Amino acid sequence: MATFDPQDLTTGILHGFLLSAVAPRPIAFASTVDKDGKPNLSPFSFFNVFSANPPILIFSPARRVRDNTTKHTLHNVEATREVVINVVNYDMVHQMSLSSTEYPEGTNEFEKAGLSMLPSDMVKPFRVAESPIQLECKVNDILPLGSEGGAGNLVICEVVKLHISEEVLNADQTINQEALDLVARAGGSYYSRAKKGFFEIPKPLASMGIGVDNMPDHIKNSMILTGNNIGMLANVETLPNTDDVNKFINDISERYPDIKTASHREKHKLAQNYLSYGDVESAWKLLLS
Repeated sequence: MATFDPQDLTTGILHGFLLSAVAPRPIAFASTVDKDGKPNLSPFSFFNVFSANPPILIFSPARRVRDNTTKHTLHNVEATREVVINVVNYDMVHQMSLSSTEYPEGTNEFEKAGLSMLPSDMVKPFRVAESPIQLECKVNDILPLGSEGGAGNLVICEVVKLHISEEVLNADQTINQEALDLVARAGGSYYSRAKKGFFEIPKPLASMGIGVDNMPDHIKNSMILTGNNIGMLANVETLPNTDDVNKFINDISERYPDIKTASHREKHKLAQNYLSYGDVESAWKLLLS
């Protein structure tokens, strides 16, 4: 592996490494107003949720790498202590990108990007009407992380009102991630469309998996099964009993007539196929036969 000391890299190169490595990142489409009430709109991918009680979001308008200047958003939250965080879905990603253009101070990026200003209930900044979720926030604190170009400024925001489009709400009041269709930021000019890459993994917190250390050696040291395969197998609470294993082998012997005499390698390949469909139980029965 190539190894680097951050102190030996220019800020620009280090910035590029970090943004490509820590990706994809959610996007805070931050709406603010200045001390005179003029609106500003800008996206930030140094962003996430950090608490539910109280509901806290943090985003970071970093100092510009090239000339160490600061952004209008930072000036505005320092002056007003208010912000609206709008989420960005696929339908508005190009307009969001357009708004990141460094227009002169006082420019209304809503107008430049063709987005609609929607009055907020609890704060002065406007919401982005096209955004499916808008979070009105009070700014609790702003923590500068440095004074040189590239240094972040952590804006710690407390959500005081949520607005969620009914189009992305399920009947049980949960958010439909497919309908929400969020986008995320990666390195360079790359973005990611979240729903195109969705897959589910059962949460280990829901059960007490047996763990890799309790798996038979021929399975955990397999030359066929991948790390992900082993992780899936290790997340079961109990192993199938002998009767269940024998019944399973008898049931599939018509389709796989040589299964009873198959080698570990052959069984591992077939078990991997079951795992590719998420059928962990059948994979275990095969591996234990």
